[in-house]
Amino acid sequence: MTERTGWPGLLVAIEGPGGVGKSTVTAAVAQMLTEQGVPVLATREPTDTPLGDLARYGTQEYRGTAMACLIAAGRYQHAQEIQPALDRGEVVICGRYIASSLALQCMDGVDRDFVWLLNEGVIQPDLTVILSAPPEVIESRLAARGAHSRYEMQEDGSRIELAYFAEAGRYLRAQGARVLDVDATPGSPREVASPIVAAITCFMKDPR
Repeated sequence: MTERTGWPGLLVAIEGPGGVGKSTVTAAVAQMLTEQGVPVLATREPTDTPLGDLARYGTQEYRGTAMACLIAAGRYQHAQEIQPALDRGEVVICGRYIASSLALQCMDGVDRDFVWLLNEGVIQPDLTVILSAPPEVIESRLAARGAHSRYEMQEDGSRIELAYFAEAGRYLRAQGARVLDVDATPGSPREVASPIVAAITCFMKDPR
């Protein structure tokens, strides 16, 4: 795994299945850190770039290895935004990152070790947060906002995604990554964000 040392910022990935609340929790974490005077960059993947849009809106057209490579290419390009923020000492909060590839591309039948090989050279997160909730809670959220990808549209998709994200977390831990599992079910976005902010604050004080 590529060591992520030598600059003062932190990279935190907020992960989990579609509909679990990544966007709202990412925003809450960013807001709470900002209130503490911490400089923050909130971002997401796929990015709002032509390459990111190709990945975001191409889930019906691109599958398997092609999609895995497309997502990885966007991630390497994303480093052009992330690296300067880290160099400035900012905390970068990213909605979706490597764990999403290890979950979704493996759902697509791509070998997990191959997905890792594609992503091993990107900027590695200091902390990966994997959000979870009961499948029925996620399904109700998806019904309210609408499913956006074929992963979310498939039958029993939330239950399947949860299992793949759990496996992604185990895989990342085996690579030496720091992974935090958070229940996104109870309370407000700020309540869900609270243990994440606490973990980030702790890491800022003692990054070992």
